[in-house]
Amino acid sequence: MTYPPHDQQLPPAPAPVATRRTNGLAVASLVVSVAGLVVCCGSVSGIVGAILGHVARGRIRRTGEAGAGMALAGILVGWTGLVIFLLAFTAHLLFNVMAVKIPGL
Repeated sequence: MTYPPHDQQLPPAPAPVATRRTNGLAVASLVVSVAGLVVCCGSVSGIVGAILGHVARGRIRRTGEAGAGMALAGILVGWTGLVIFLLAFTAHLLFNVMAVKIPGL
């Protein structure tokens, strides 16, 4: 086995990779939106998740943080959950109104 000569220089160490911080509101937006969709069809939590996502996207544009995709996903899931909730609530109301028998008819 041969060893390199002692006067040989080692290659330079790679430069450290600068990672961008992920915006916390983007993470919160996605978590709240998905949790609301799973737990209660996204009623109030859908609105909260969507608003958090909109605020997070604004901060990400200003600061250059990471997490724009999570914020967008939180917005989409939040509004989708709210629409599903409103459709289910409307169907529930219509069903109950149609199921009520009016006396005398």
